[in-house]
Amino acid sequence: MFRKIAITAIMLKLSILGINAQLLYKISGKDIKKPSYIVGTFHVAPASFVDSIPGLRAAMDETEQVCGELDMKDMMSPEGIQKMMAAMMLEGDKTLKDILTADEMNRLNAYLREMLTIDLTNPMLEQQMGKMSPAALAQQMTVLAYMKKTPGFNLQDLIDNTFQKYAQEKQKPIIGLETLDFQINTLFKGKTIERQKELLLCMVDNPKYNEQMLDEMAKAYFALNLNKLKELMDEKENNQCDSTPAEEDAMFGKRNRDWLTKMPAMMSAKSTLFHVGAGHLPGDNGVLKLLTDAGYTVEAVK
Repeated sequence: MFRKIAITAIMLKLSILGINAQLLYKISGKDIKKPSYIVGTFHVAPASFVDSIPGLRAAMDETEQVCGELDMKDMMSPEGIQKMMAAMMLEGDKTLKDILTADEMNRLNAYLREMLTIDLTNPMLEQQMGKMSPAALAQQMTVLAYMKKTPGFNLQDLIDNTFQKYAQEKQKPIIGLETLDFQINTLFKGKTIERQKELLLCMVDNPKYNEQMLDEMAKAYFALNLNKLKELMDEKENNQCDSTPAEEDAMFGKRNRDWLTKMPAMMSAKSTLFHVGAGHLPGDNGVLKLLTDAGYTVEAVK
């Protein structure tokens, strides 16, 4: 269902590489003088989960720099925030009312009432969400759905921020594998408006299914149960709600291959802790296999 795009974008897509179920891996060999590490994250996991991943605190101490998918200060700068806000909006003066039919708007509003108790007939909510692109709205609603089910959830205290905050405190360099512009294009500009609409309606029309999927994925991640995550993410509905091979490759395969052109120089210069969405690690096109194919030794940290 819709999970193949929106849930995947903020969380993960996992399959098993035949390695022990773990989220932290040591990278050594070739021209690396000191080991580097890569940890798979769940983008809405709390910062405290760092202490539930064996060996992670030691890897944070041992490495000389931190590298995320993005250098978070780029996204949190005034310019970065402005770029993100602009990217999430429909072009020109268009609103969701202009691109959805009356029936589609009714279905969306019913979903919003269930989730928020109000809908886009409310002037305040219309001002906040009425001009969002379908992709941006879907992503926002996925996060809200997770927040609704997770007491104490704090957007300011998530696992991805932990590594870069720690590096700042220890005065270690912070770098990114991608630019903010690239991530914006991937998340919000990579699909036509028609396809974005289609995927938004997949979420709107299947709230119970997607809520269950979100809950099961979270439980599997926090239990370090990669087999269950693989089972969940490999599930297909055999309809328009499944991501296409091209969409999956754009989200994972192409990005992973691009990262492998950058990671060797980073690891040669300084031992590096990479933190990326866990979905980028496993599988034939995953970072772990690409590193192994490139001649590195990749070992699960126990």
